[in-house]
Amino acid sequence: MDTDMKLVSKSLLFGSCFLSVFCSWAIPRLTLRQDDSRHQIIYNRNVSHTVFCLRNGSGNLLLGKLNSVLELNDDGVLENFTLTDNRGDFCDGSSCENVITVIEELQDWLFVCGTNGKQPMCWKLDSRKNNRSSLVVEIIDGSGISPYTDSQNSLSLVVDGDLYAAAPLYLEGTSLQFRRQAGNRNKLWMYDPWITEPTFVSAFVANRPEDPMNEKIYVLFREKNSDNSPEADPWISRVARVCKVDKGGPKISLQYIWTSFLKARLVCAIRGESLYFNRLQDIFVLHSDDWKKSRVYALFSSSWNATAVCVYSLAELDDVFENSSFKEYNEDIPNPRPGTCVMDSRSLPIHTLHIVRNYPEMTDWVHPIQKHDPLYISNNNYTKIAVDKVQASDENIYSVLLLATDTGTIHKILEHDSKAFIISETSLCNGSAPVLSMKLHSEKRKLFVGYPGQMSVLDLRRCQDYNTSCEDCVLARDPYCAWTENGCTSNIKGGIQNIATGEPHVCSINSAPKRLKRDVPSSFPTHPIVHTVPKGFPFYLSCPIDSHHATYSWEHRRESKPCQRTQSDCLYLIPAVSAHDYGTYSCVSRERNYNKMVKVYELHGPTEPRTPSRAFKLTAQKVILLAVFTALIFSVH
Repeated sequence: MDTDMKLVSKSLLFGSCFLSVFCSWAIPRLTLRQDDSRHQIIYNRNVSHTVFCLRNGSGNLLLGKLNSVLELNDDGVLENFTLTDNRGDFCDGSSCENVITVIEELQDWLFVCGTNGKQPMCWKLDSRKNNRSSLVVEIIDGSGISPYTDSQNSLSLVVDGDLYAAAPLYLEGTSLQFRRQAGNRNKLWMYDPWITEPTFVSAFVANRPEDPMNEKIYVLFREKNSDNSPEADPWISRVARVCKVDKGGPKISLQYIWTSFLKARLVCAIRGESLYFNRLQDIFVLHSDDWKKSRVYALFSSSWNATAVCVYSLAELDDVFENSSFKEYNEDIPNPRPGTCVMDSRSLPIHTLHIVRNYPEMTDWVHPIQKHDPLYISNNNYTKIAVDKVQASDENIYSVLLLATDTGTIHKILEHDSKAFIISETSLCNGSAPVLSMKLHSEKRKLFVGYPGQMSVLDLRRCQDYNTSCEDCVLARDPYCAWTENGCTSNIKGGIQNIATGEPHVCSINSAPKRLKRDVPSSFPTHPIVHTVPKGFPFYLSCPIDSHHATYSWEHRRESKPCQRTQSDCLYLIPAVSAHDYGTYSCVSRERNYNKMVKVYELHGPTEPRTPSRAFKLTAQKVILLAVFTALIFSVH
């Protein structure tokens, strides 16, 4: 037992030490704020759960919250559908409210479900009708589709007119399974022993237009680890697979139960050190026309206070299910192989069904594309992920990761050459707030983010944040933006970028076009700030930190003086001004061989003689200024 605890301590200690080195550079280059009211919907009261759905065709956003569903477009709220029933006997007070948990487009209907006062209910809505009284086509029992409370785990997916869902069957939160619940095909359930205390994260289908019978649905979740040793993480991450055409088994085995269910361990680790990120938090799938080229981006947390993003090839993932042996099964594998999609699963041999029923786990693990380390490791506590594909001016396609932190900020991260570069951190609301839901609208280049008190829209093409010069635009390494004669703009065709390295020398090589003067603040201070400071008086200089990847210094009399950095400023303290301290001070930032003058001060001495009363005042001011400066410094640390 002592040996086991030592192993745990060693792992935690190494993890924290590793992060202090590995993550020291992994900070956002820019810290930004976007709290424009044009990009917000403020709720009249805080909510604890929201759900998003993008409508096919129109691209409008459906926002489900408390007792209602909002339909939004670029101009604001189009519709507000109020949905309440509350006929349950279990609710009291606020628990009687209907928290919307499911919004899907199912066949010809808008399918919405909610907690409905702990008696889950679903509504089929015909949103094409103008007469609001005939909007609700049908009300059905929502058990197994919606959870009883918004704190319970659930997910939903619609594929070819069929609804798949994972939600508890009972008020206590028990019998949580992934099921086919409604639609054209028959209902199917899971066999209880297949999973233990699961938390479902996401589900998706890999479309195969040329081979629809072999289309599979993938379910990602974490479950309780059967290994109870002290060094083992209590949770383990999984990916499961079922066939879309599965009809269940014959009466004698797996009737109304998946006959194609298989599961495998999903691994994200620092392989050389055996440090595992075992707690799957969220996923995003970048689908390709060829399903084998699709990529699964998975966000993990760990027991040692770190998060990581690992990327998986769907072809490699599927290969594990097709070729691995079955864990703890040592006999010959029958034909058809367990997990194979067949026209009528009710005719499968009993031997095949026996393996699915009793040995559904693969021996092999699913490893990421990068075999040794995750794509990205951070000591930020990320909770949600989305990934966009962007074609840059060099015609290459780049992936941009959008990660939500536990404080509600969004990190915009460039993936290039299997490395991550944090372009920016953006705050969308005042203060710290958890992100309840997040949805990417790739065509409009917008990210919808749900908070307890509001829904915010992050414009992914905020090129005005790098609009001071060609060099600033290029240093950003933002694939959405390029330098043109109109400044840093999202019209990137023919513009100047250097996404690969961010080296700004391309601005001089390509003779960067001069921006039209009417829309531009200069990137250099036009006039110095003049201060008159008596000798012996303390004084501090301050200039804003634009880039956290730049180094800052103060230039004075051909000498370079370091600055004390706070989160947002570069400070320089002169404890007692002398004649040598007078003159010009330039705050200079240096980043990738590009120097920029951020701010300029001129310090002069007074012309009038100093009186005793004046000296007394200066002594008092000196104490106050030193106290303020000390407070500024310690507020950072």
